[in-house]
Amino acid sequence: MELSSLFLPAAFPWLEISLTILCVYIVSIFVRFAFFNQDDEAAVDYRVPLPEQAKAGWAGQVLEDPTIKASGSSAIQCYNPATGQLLGRVNPSTPDGIDRAVVKAAEAQQQWAKTTFAQRRKVLRTILKFILDNQDDIATVACLDSGKTKVDAMVGEILVTIEKLQWTIKHGEKALRPERRPTNFIMMYKHNEVRWEPLGVLAACISWNYPFHNALSPIISTLFTGSALILKPSESTAFSSAYFTSIARHALSTLNHPPNLVQSLPMWPSTANHLTSHPGISHITFIGSRPVAHTVCASATKSLTPVCVELGGKDPAIILDSVSRSELEHKVVPILMRGIFTSAGQNCIGIERIIACPRSYSLLIPLLETRIKNLRLGSSLPAATSPAHPTNQDHETIDIGALISSARFPFLTQTISSAVAQGAKLHCGGKPYNHPDYPQGHYFTPTLLSSVTSSMEIASTELFAPIALLMRAPDAFDAIAIANSTAYALGASVFGSPWDPDVEKCVREVKAGMVSVNDFGAYYATGLPFGGVKGSGYGRFGGEEGVRGICNLKAVCRDAGWARWMGVGTRIPRVLRYGSELDTGEDVGQGRKVRFLRGMMELGYAEGWSRRVKGLWEMIRSA
Repeated sequence: MELSSLFLPAAFPWLEISLTILCVYIVSIFVRFAFFNQDDEAAVDYRVPLPEQAKAGWAGQVLEDPTIKASGSSAIQCYNPATGQLLGRVNPSTPDGIDRAVVKAAEAQQQWAKTTFAQRRKVLRTILKFILDNQDDIATVACLDSGKTKVDAMVGEILVTIEKLQWTIKHGEKALRPERRPTNFIMMYKHNEVRWEPLGVLAACISWNYPFHNALSPIISTLFTGSALILKPSESTAFSSAYFTSIARHALSTLNHPPNLVQSLPMWPSTANHLTSHPGISHITFIGSRPVAHTVCASATKSLTPVCVELGGKDPAIILDSVSRSELEHKVVPILMRGIFTSAGQNCIGIERIIACPRSYSLLIPLLETRIKNLRLGSSLPAATSPAHPTNQDHETIDIGALISSARFPFLTQTISSAVAQGAKLHCGGKPYNHPDYPQGHYFTPTLLSSVTSSMEIASTELFAPIALLMRAPDAFDAIAIANSTAYALGASVFGSPWDPDVEKCVREVKAGMVSVNDFGAYYATGLPFGGVKGSGYGRFGGEEGVRGICNLKAVCRDAGWARWMGVGTRIPRVLRYGSELDTGEDVGQGRKVRFLRGMMELGYAEGWSRRVKGLWEMIRSA
């Protein structure tokens, strides 16, 4: 007996035919992908001119008094905060320029809204490839304009951006695919769904602390949802924004899409009101301070434009005593150091308060003090992109870069002095640092304060500086109370044994938009929504919630397919029609109509079939 006869009896010749067709289909697919595979979404190579200031050998003029306002000029003066080198001047946008940009964006968006998700993914894949191929150049430009170190630029700018690109490419379509919603008994013949459609022209007013990521993040989401973006960068990083937005614009042009989908408009605050109140803007994302947020939101009300607001925080890191000494030294402390001193502390979700239980508190002081005292300040760019005069510092040995400006130095020193006067202990730092090689750079000495209490101004004010605050809590209950004692509630971290029930208690009771357990920085998981509550703002970007939040949320209710096929649909019962006497030949009173509706509600919502049947009978009697 042939083996095939065991599986393909003569009585079922159709099975053999079906299997033959299936085999041919599988072979054809293999041949196609092996020899003729053309990935329609594959990334395309393209070039973007690199600014001269980022090229090897450039040495710019060192400003005597670095500031973004140039004497006798309305232009924005751009300089490197780490060295004081002049990067150039940028002409700010005007109200007329904003109007023209919105019109161009609207025209481009009409065409872009018709593209498929596959076409949008191709653009994002192309941008992703460019970033991976040009990481060093992008990091250099970010360092030049913000004063941060190369490591901070690679981690906080590039890593998070390519992760968001990857997430959007893999999961963006699923997030925006129409979603089925349940119906009810009375409307059982209906098909309900929610759609997320392009909004039009969006605006993003971004902060200076992450000039690359803060620019690319809204660009990625906006493009994938089918909208256009007007980017308003901070005046402090106007230099780099032109290069960073050109990365997206060149990708669009290379793939024959309109580059005006993405436009960068640096401007002075006095002009920004024209953008945030513009009737052509459908949504605003704002990243910045609380005082400015009040102005932006008030301006947006003029055109009733929705705003997503991210305002920074005073993020706590709770250290429970269930953490072992070894883990505290070798795992927790390195995480704390990274969480506090990334970008010289200029991180909206950076750790601003360490709240430690008694045993951990006493162990942390010497561990942190030794490490903080040994942190090295300076520019991490090679000597070729440092001032023309010789330097004694090796750029490879730098740990922390500069602050964006020296304007807040008096506030920082006064706040630290006030805390010390109230009983805090200053272990190191606490004052600006006059760098011997970069005297025009904006450096602040890495600082450690212990014995900080909630009543001190320093414990409730966002510092945005390389300052570590150590606060003592008797137990988890008090640690939670201290964590929740500020007006902010953006992120938080909790460190403890996986088997410690107080870990989950902290996660549950700490007021925050994001919580990391035995880690810092939930924002690296870009599939999660990013944002806070209380004084840290409202709305979310990141994850499904982020892309959906910048779409037109459209509810669609229609007859289900089977209902259309059977001729079932909504028909107003004669007893409920206006002018029902014309259909029934009699004047239907209110009482009869009410009895019909009461029966309908019993049929649809009563518990138990007996009441439902009675409701149906009431409807029949009153119809």
